[in-house]
Amino acid sequence: MILYEYPFNERIRTYLRLEHLFRRLGELVPAESPLSHHYALITIFEIMDVAARADLKADVLRDLDKHKNVFNGYRGNPAIAETVLDQVIGQLEGNFATLNSVTGKAGQALTENEWLMSIRSRAGIPGGTCEFDLPAYYAWQHRPAASRRADLERWSNTLSPLASSIYLLLKLLRDADVPYKVIAVNGQFQQNLPQGRSFQLLRLRIDPKLGLIPEISGNRLMVSVRLMRHKDDRLQQSSEDAPFELTLCA
Repeated sequence: MILYEYPFNERIRTYLRLEHLFRRLGELVPAESPLSHHYALITIFEIMDVAARADLKADVLRDLDKHKNVFNGYRGNPAIAETVLDQVIGQLEGNFATLNSVTGKAGQALTENEWLMSIRSRAGIPGGTCEFDLPAYYAWQHRPAASRRADLERWSNTLSPLASSIYLLLKLLRDADVPYKVIAVNGQFQQNLPQGRSFQLLRLRIDPKLGLIPEISGNRLMVSVRLMRHKDDRLQQSSEDAPFELTLCA
């Protein structure tokens, strides 16, 4: 099954973008080639750009604290395992304390590294990191893989408190609701959302054997899915009935 996710607000959209970048970074850093490490560094710069939003850190801390208060409200409930509850609350408190101890925005410590910032300033220019533009960076790429990896891990560690918090918040959001099966009639599905609940994330799983691609749109009142087929290098709307799994996470 292929999983597609659709955020209902800008905050979750930012979290998903950061998660995507952190996962990419996690695959590139352990690699061996200079090209992989180049793109690992570009990914660090992308994370810094996304995390530069003024209220991001405050949003993450607020969400961590909100979840902690919700889980504390479950104490004494016989249906809830206290050991599991303590573990989750401990994770929330640990991530809150670690992120709160970071000075300024995520990656701010890296902005004080003049060498890194010289690369960052050229990275947005097509071909701007060639050896004749940045000979010191070109020399760094010729260092042993272990040396480059150690540098990347050191720079990445400044972003790890944000990464851990984002991973935890999205996991809690995804685990809060269960999937159910629906049918897109003639390739279209539409559903009114129940009042009184503020949904933050839609998750859609569809069998890749169907060869269909969902186009998702939604707001606080309704959600709509159109199933498309990639044919002759363009997307065409499907007119077939097709099943998929839907999860609405509040």
